[in-house]
Amino acid sequence: MRATNHPSGIDERQDIPRASRIVVKVGSSSLTTLNGGISEEALSNLVDRLSAVSTAGTQLILVSSGAIAAGLAPLNLGRRPRDLATQQAAASVGQGLLMARYTQAFAAHGVTVGQVLLTADDLIRRQQYANAFRALNRLLALGVVPIVNENDTVATHEIRFGDNDRLAALVAHLVKADALLLLSDVDAVYDAPPNDGGVRISRVDSNTDLEAVSIGSTGGAGLGTGGMATKVEAATMSAESGIPALVTSTANAAAALAGQDVGTWFSARGGRRSTRMLWLAHLAATQGRLLLDAGAVRAVASGVASLLPAGITGLHGSFEAGDAVEITDAQGTVIARGLVNYSSEELPQMLGRSTHDLAQDLGTQYERAVVHVDDLVVV
Repeated sequence: MRATNHPSGIDERQDIPRASRIVVKVGSSSLTTLNGGISEEALSNLVDRLSAVSTAGTQLILVSSGAIAAGLAPLNLGRRPRDLATQQAAASVGQGLLMARYTQAFAAHGVTVGQVLLTADDLIRRQQYANAFRALNRLLALGVVPIVNENDTVATHEIRFGDNDRLAALVAHLVKADALLLLSDVDAVYDAPPNDGGVRISRVDSNTDLEAVSIGSTGGAGLGTGGMATKVEAATMSAESGIPALVTSTANAAAALAGQDVGTWFSARGGRRSTRMLWLAHLAATQGRLLLDAGAVRAVASGVASLLPAGITGLHGSFEAGDAVEITDAQGTVIARGLVNYSSEELPQMLGRSTHDLAQDLGTQYERAVVHVDDLVVV
């Protein structure tokens, strides 16, 4: 089934030239040499293509990886470090180098750029979200191309595999982009490895289109962290929030922006979720799971009902109130994710009981739903 009548009017890849606002994400492997330095030629070629689109009137936001990779050579590191502290050091050195190259390359086309460092947390907390939204919109209104990267240097957790792909999807959602373009060193999603005779998948209209597909991981250069799996995840996240996405190679950037038949097109489906729900569906680290009976499964799957203790038959994991948990049927199939209102120590005494009985026996604070419908997303 093909998506139609997308609110932005960008229903197919050939509509991309009409887009008013596009988020473009480029991976480390597309920007750096095998020894970890920035490839001047690759960066200049990309900037040439993006500048042509920007000066023609399309608002662009560039989400660029490459800070850690760019910092390897100046620090005499032969490979991407595994420990967080050295990754942070490499990002600190490399981010400045990366922005200096971008500033110079875009300036040659009369385009001004601005640096915006974000984490996924910045896009799910209300105050940070509002600040990021205002800053990016103001930059765009001033004719600036924002260059966004994850704030690796001050990351409080291990820098996650492919974070910038998912960050790009969140940024596209944040700025209400018409389309998301994910660029790497692979020209499309294939139904098997291209070297083994795999065929390009031209478009994806639903998750079933990818059920039998084997998705690869990190690129051969070993410098990037994304890989095709996270491209597909980010494109799916974007499409399910109402923003179409195109996955292709950096070499195909000009053709993609011109609406040509390249890459794999993920058609928009469904309405635009709140960023918080998008995070909960795709990014939140779950701390446990709740098992439901058949009646509760039907209620939760409807998307309009809160999860009550009467429908819960069991739980796994250790979690506190406010943590994200998976919600499954009796066979363990995940049907939803949500933010739980009780800890794993409180819940066992509540299972299978009505909120009325719990309030009488344990107090009125136990009249709350285990997961309120406003904190629950069906997956």
